[in-house]
Amino acid sequence: MTASTLIQKTYGRLIYNNGWEIREAAPHVSIKLKNLFRKIPEYAVPPYCLADTHEIAADLCWFIQRYPFQMSDSDYMLLKQNSDAYERNIAESEQILLPNWEPMYSSALLKGTPRHYQEQFAQIILKHYVAICGDDVGLGKTYAGVTTLCSGEMLPAAVVVQTHNQKQWKEKIEDFSHLRAHIVKSKKPYNLPPADVYIFKYTSLAGWTDIFAKGIFKAVIFDEIQELRTGTKSDKGVAASILCRHVTYKIGLSASPIYNYAAEIWNIYDILHEGSLFSYGEFMREWFNGYKDKDGKALCSDPQALGSYLRERYLLIRRTREEVGRELPPLSTAIYTVDYDEAAVASHEDMLKKLAQKTLYAEQFFERGQSGRELDMRLRQITGISKARYVAEFVKVMLDNNEPVLLAGWHREVYNIWLEALKDYKPMMYTGSETPKQKEIAKKAFISGETNLLIISLRSGVGIDGFQFNRCSTAVFGELDWSPEVHNQVTGRLRRDGQEKKILQVFLLSEYGSDPVITDVLGIKASQSDGVLNPERSIFKTTNFDDSRVQMLARKILNEKKTRTSGYLFCNMRL
Repeated sequence: MTASTLIQKTYGRLIYNNGWEIREAAPHVSIKLKNLFRKIPEYAVPPYCLADTHEIAADLCWFIQRYPFQMSDSDYMLLKQNSDAYERNIAESEQILLPNWEPMYSSALLKGTPRHYQEQFAQIILKHYVAICGDDVGLGKTYAGVTTLCSGEMLPAAVVVQTHNQKQWKEKIEDFSHLRAHIVKSKKPYNLPPADVYIFKYTSLAGWTDIFAKGIFKAVIFDEIQELRTGTKSDKGVAASILCRHVTYKIGLSASPIYNYAAEIWNIYDILHEGSLFSYGEFMREWFNGYKDKDGKALCSDPQALGSYLRERYLLIRRTREEVGRELPPLSTAIYTVDYDEAAVASHEDMLKKLAQKTLYAEQFFERGQSGRELDMRLRQITGISKARYVAEFVKVMLDNNEPVLLAGWHREVYNIWLEALKDYKPMMYTGSETPKQKEIAKKAFISGETNLLIISLRSGVGIDGFQFNRCSTAVFGELDWSPEVHNQVTGRLRRDGQEKKILQVFLLSEYGSDPVITDVLGIKASQSDGVLNPERSIFKTTNFDDSRVQMLARKILNEKKTRTSGYLFCNMRL
């Protein structure tokens, strides 16, 4: 009995033509098809063309059970085979992620022995081609990436990293495997030497787009993939998108792919594999449902559901320390209010009030936006400066007790005050102003004990390794960032494998300026990120807040609205 004889009533005609082509479909069936296959435009009429993928075959197979189509026997058998292959792939993927799964072989390209969960991630990539490894900070995502490159035909490969992590990646690749790694040193293309892995900086990607388009790489790893959260609005995002379109395997690594709001995740996945989270409009409609703050920032209406979806589709593979049995010493959080220099504040008061007035009441939208951005920058800077000496006095107490300190800040003017106040302690710097060589010198000096104080930029705390080996267990935040994941990354430099001491993170807050407002906003952002990354354990409920962050700063300055400091932020400081 053939497929055609099994069907008595049909609702259309389906053929295989280097893809699946729906030649005919009844009007009501067309509506159903467009609901299922969102890439078919609403205005389109048959024929509808669908890609030749196993997932689409599985969806079509399910659809024709309800609405049978006319098909040739050979096309039906191909559709069924591809659908069965998809179902097997899902079943095998589920088996891979079980605790008792054992790999079939060990790659001869590896020197080191991967952990069980690192090998699991490598096998998932071989089956699904695209995924982000979102394992907790310190679980060895770099080694998961190297293990993956050694697991199949993925060479030559490109690895894209932040500027200060190129050397660290090269060392880890060559220590853990037999792969040859080359650090790409220029933004302009040159004749690359023979190697297995080429390590690019995000800042140099745009210059290599013509090379990427030639398809010479088989795989790409984006370390700290949150760098692509603005999508193709940036040159590096455009270049990354071109690179991804010309490789087979696309891998992201980050314990915090969402730095701010959950909508960023669409930009990242659309670069990795266009359409993997549908169109932007569909993504926003289904997952955000018009849920926004008054600044127009989209808030995910159900972060837990989005996180579960990413896992079910094997787009996000995330393991916590509890899940893999690699516990770290506990993390303690201390929150202190420090004094601020009232004279420094008073000298800027008139300027801040003028900016606040323009931010709230200027007639032109452009002028309100420009004033708001300047207000944000100036008030955060003045807040940091006004409390800088009191932060330094606090840190002195720790240093006098021979306690190494990682001191995090953001503004150069704040660093200068700290450097002067703490000069007797021989501070070293790891910020955006140092060259990669200078950063490496500072890192080694801190690790070796030449200094007990390393001043680090809040956003330079990503991907650095080596501080945790019983060297330092205290992070002090002298300034705050708008993103809770930035704080998590800084503390994560200390709370990782090799650390035996209890970790202390200290937040030094001022009652003046931007600190009270930032703590409120961070509570919202923390709930978005935690809901997506940890849907099964999230305790946060997303709520709208009354004003945008810049408007809150402006209203606080003009005393139009009392802003309170929220302890809500610090509930989410676990790693």
